[in-house]
Amino acid sequence: MTSLALVPDSGLVVHTIPLDFEPNLLALLPDAESLAWVLGPIGKQSGAIGWGEIERLEFHGPERFSRAQKWWSTWCEQNSDSQALAFTSFAFSSNPGESVLIIPEVTVRNVGDKTFLTVITDRENLEQKLAEAIAELESNKNRQSRLPEISWHDGSRSVSDWQLSVEEAVARINHGELDKVVLARDIFAHASEPVDLGLLMMRLNELFPDCWTFNVAGLVGATPELLLKREGTSVTSRVLAGTVKRSSDVDRDDALAAALLDSSKDQEEHEYAVVSVRAALAPHCTDLTIPESPTILQLANVQHLATDITGQLAENVSALTLAASLHPTAAVCGTPTERALTLISELEGMDRGRYAGPIGWISSDGNGELGIALRCASVENSDRTRLRLFAGCGIVSESTGELEVAESSAKFNAMRVALQTED
Repeated sequence: MTSLALVPDSGLVVHTIPLDFEPNLLALLPDAESLAWVLGPIGKQSGAIGWGEIERLEFHGPERFSRAQKWWSTWCEQNSDSQALAFTSFAFSSNPGESVLIIPEVTVRNVGDKTFLTVITDRENLEQKLAEAIAELESNKNRQSRLPEISWHDGSRSVSDWQLSVEEAVARINHGELDKVVLARDIFAHASEPVDLGLLMMRLNELFPDCWTFNVAGLVGATPELLLKREGTSVTSRVLAGTVKRSSDVDRDDALAAALLDSSKDQEEHEYAVVSVRAALAPHCTDLTIPESPTILQLANVQHLATDITGQLAENVSALTLAASLHPTAAVCGTPTERALTLISELEGMDRGRYAGPIGWISSDGNGELGIALRCASVENSDRTRLRLFAGCGIVSESTGELEVAESSAKFNAMRVALQTED
């Protein structure tokens, strides 16, 4: 497939061509200002990468999803035949919060067994930009780099203070104020040199091929949780809640998984998350399929209770509109939602930014894949030497501060291990 579309009144064209090789998507990225949403191991990757910015819009407040949808719909109406994608990352909270939508100059996308390159530029420079994009891809394949030395520093709050917040949340839950709340904490990584985000994403993909590796506007990570995938009339959402560490011993690992399935505390936490997703999707769907009980999702460092929910849409509702209905789920907020949000604001002691918000890509036909920005870090300065890592835990009546500190530490390890320098 080769397509050429005009963007009226802008002087731009959107040009898409097939590539005759199956790339390792993340290996093709420049080390800075890159965009990515990639799933699967090398040789079997799906998703999209991009770089350069044709448009970058920021949105604030409780209307951030609808404002982003309106702007994107207008852009797509002006360019109805293009293969352009937009990468987007939304703030967890409506206030404060800064959400972003980026249309890249260059996009490479794997769909099934086919790969496409899309360039957006002015007509006069099309051939040059196309040649530059292909040269960039070839150059990046042979890029040599290493991750710098990292030193670790406390986050917004000390571990002991955060543990006290967990215990206060448990007390509030047991007093009947709410059923569940998710509390997050952060730590800081200071690098001796700028971090090559392309290499970091390659490391994350190698460690966690079953997760969606992402980078949008300096929020980089590998999330196991798919908020939604909208493909035509079908929608899918993966719910994760309830976590235990992995063990290097196979028998011990199996025992931990069995204990997780048998844990009333983790099953309670998981059920709240499933119910919140079902309630959000039900108004948009004619049919929802929800397994009766969760399964175990094993990642390199932890095991989760997991439920995949699928549905058939009753109307032509976009991925962004669905995201607005789903966010925040009980898996990253709590239940009831408003009470959980209030308690997060009171006890967490930090601004989450875009951590735990929807992140991924959307297309002109309303399709898209948006995950929840977990197991991630935000780049905190322009020279990419300071990163802020996040981890959150679901708190219910049987939670304890000590165990939640241990769980959050296990979740930090996804990024910590990826950032470690190789011998």
